[in-house]
Amino acid sequence: MKKEKKKTLLVHRKGATRSMPSNHPLTPQDYQICGQPVLIGGTMGTHSYVLTGTQQALKETFGSCVHGAGRSLSRAAARRSINAQQVLNNLEKNGIIAKVANPSLVQEEADKSYKNVYDVVQACSKAGLSDPVVRLRPLCVIKG
Repeated sequence: MKKEKKKTLLVHRKGATRSMPSNHPLTPQDYQICGQPVLIGGTMGTHSYVLTGTQQALKETFGSCVHGAGRSLSRAAARRSINAQQVLNNLEKNGIIAKVANPSLVQEEADKSYKNVYDVVQACSKAGLSDPVVRLRPLCVIKG
C-alpha cells in the first residue's frame, strides 16, 4: 500500500458552493447540527432547493456541490429562440408575479435556458454530495 502524502490545497469553487457536513470544524457554528446549507436555485418558473452538506462531499469534492442547474442554452441562443411574452404568460399562468424592466430580459433566464433542476438535485443526492431538505416554489420574479 502506498503511503499518503499530506498536501496543502486551495479549493476554488467557481460554479459550486460549500457542502460541508455537520460536526466539521469548517462548518459554521450555526450549522454544526445539520450541516452547511446548499442552495440549488431553479429558474424563474421552477422550484429551488435547500440541501445540506455531507461527509461524502467532503471526501469526494473537497466539500463542494453545484449551486444551480446549469445552462442548457447560451444567453445569446436563448434570446434568439425564446419568446419573451410567452415566458411572461407562463409565469402568470403559474401564479408567479413578474416585474421586469424590459420583457426581453426574461429570455436568458427562461426555464428552457437551464437544465432540469430536479434532475440536478437528484444527481447530487444520489452521488452523496448533499441531502435534500426542502423545495421552494417561486412567488415573484424581479428582473431589471
